[in-house]
Amino acid sequence: MMLEIAANSVASALAAQDGGAGRVELCTALELGGLTPSHAQIALARERLRIPLHVLIRPRAGDFLYSDLECETMQRDIEACAALGCDGVVLGVLDAEGKVDMPRCRALIAATGALGVTFHRAFDLARDPLSSLDDLIQLGCERVLTSGAQASAWEGAALIRRLVELAAGRIVVMPGAGVDAGNIGKLHEITRATEFHASAKRQHPSGMRWQPELLQDMQDGELRSDVEQIRGMVAALNGVAASR
Repeated sequence: MMLEIAANSVASALAAQDGGAGRVELCTALELGGLTPSHAQIALARERLRIPLHVLIRPRAGDFLYSDLECETMQRDIEACAALGCDGVVLGVLDAEGKVDMPRCRALIAATGALGVTFHRAFDLARDPLSSLDDLIQLGCERVLTSGAQASAWEGAALIRRLVELAAGRIVVMPGAGVDAGNIGKLHEITRATEFHASAKRQHPSGMRWQPELLQDMQDGELRSDVEQIRGMVAALNGVAASR
């Protein structure tokens, strides 16, 4: 039973570790669905974390149909992650017809070397989730992050269970989106998944005392993963494991 935290900063990554998470997916701009963090953030996280560190490789917000230039950017980001000693990367590319772009994905995975590879929620926008799962197995991905092609993993639980059954241990199917301490145990029961993904984020108030009215929409403070929420999910998973 594994909890992975989508950490939008080094502070969130450390909160994930302190809360008992088993792995960090480091990213930035969660409000945009997550983007690749800076080189400095990756380096700092690698220096400070004792748990596995995976890094999101996504050069922009929007769809997952990428140009040659964007793919070259992703390849170089992957190479930087390998050089910094990360444990894995999280990526995904689709073609214009909504299928997994096998040639582009193969090229990116070739750049990973010994890094583990997770296919991210681009999977949920694929035309056919079942055939796409076979594509990811063929590519050699370790896992796929999915909400079951719905807005949340709870809504997509039936498809996630089907994917877990079809995977048959050849790839890890990891539910994500809307996962919290209140539903993670039930999600395991329904889907039989053993790895889960959550951000556990909480808005921290701004420490600015000077807040000009013109800029108030920029003074909301920091969105950060919350240690107590993470501990709650870890405790729920431990409870499930203990009852098996």
